[in-house]
Amino acid sequence: MKPIAAAAILSLGLAGAAAGVSAQQARPAAAATATKPPLDRSTLHVQVILDKLGFGPGVLDGRGGISLVNALKGFQQSRGLPITGKADAATLRALYPYRAARPTVTMTLDQRVLQGPFLQSIPKDYADQAKLDGMAYTSPMEKLAEMFHTTPAVIQELNPAGIRLAPGQKIVLPNALPTSRDYPSDATPTWRQTLAQLNVDAGVPQAAKIVVDKSDKVLRVYNDGGQLIGQYSATIGSASDPLPLGNWKVLHVSPNPDWKMNPKILKKVSNDKKPQIIPPGPNNPVGVVWIDLSREHYGIHGTPDPEKIGRTESNGCVRLTNWDAARVALMVKSGTPVIFQA
Repeated sequence: MKPIAAAAILSLGLAGAAAGVSAQQARPAAAATATKPPLDRSTLHVQVILDKLGFGPGVLDGRGGISLVNALKGFQQSRGLPITGKADAATLRALYPYRAARPTVTMTLDQRVLQGPFLQSIPKDYADQAKLDGMAYTSPMEKLAEMFHTTPAVIQELNPAGIRLAPGQKIVLPNALPTSRDYPSDATPTWRQTLAQLNVDAGVPQAAKIVVDKSDKVLRVYNDGGQLIGQYSATIGSASDPLPLGNWKVLHVSPNPDWKMNPKILKKVSNDKKPQIIPPGPNNPVGVVWIDLSREHYGIHGTPDPEKIGRTESNGCVRLTNWDAARVALMVKSGTPVIFQA
């Protein structure tokens, strides 16, 4: 394969990522805050392509980090490339055919997108959460951010200061739009609506095996030929609730689940607390989907805090962003093997 010319890489929008996402460093120091580098469109372009290919880079934020490194490693493994975790020249060549997936899209807001219901805030106490009708989003901005696999802060960076979220307003968002919304015919209308709202691509390959790797903090999906077809950063267990290593299997998938908070099995919750049933919604502690496993009380599920995936601990389960968990839910079926390994 001939090397891609510099002009071609520039047209792809990935030139800054070629040297390990160094375009961020090339910007003036004054452009970055003391704690966070500025959003870089070249990095965002890499993230968008990986997200569409099923190698989840976490939130689409135009910045480097462990989730992007893991996603690049997964993509490199799937393509038989040297595993560097960087958007190096060989990786850029492999990404080049997907360059049509631009880093951002411009959307005209309508009432449907901005529609609630919304909560003023999420109570911290489980007993107060249980009294709610649902664990909904807290604002149109939070809803938009999850729809486009990002955060409210990134949306604010991509748009003029003070932009109002109102019908008819044009807004720039990370390009998380799927290629297909042809979801399974046996899916309930509510689940189909959730998948569409999260911009989950319907055209996913089927999983023959799931491997959750504790050391790498990733969930890998393999087909029946042993090829890696998807990889997602995950929050996996904790010191008090370690991942139960071994061979398990998927029992069933529960879309838009409630969550039964049982103090007897949650080591971080006092036994003095009463059990509670937390209603469904994107801000439910297990997110928008629960993939139940043959190990009792354990599952693969979503989260109300996508930016924390891979950076915080869980109650022993495997936690993904809501959009990644929903994608994995489309890839598995009852009986799919799930291996937890160190």
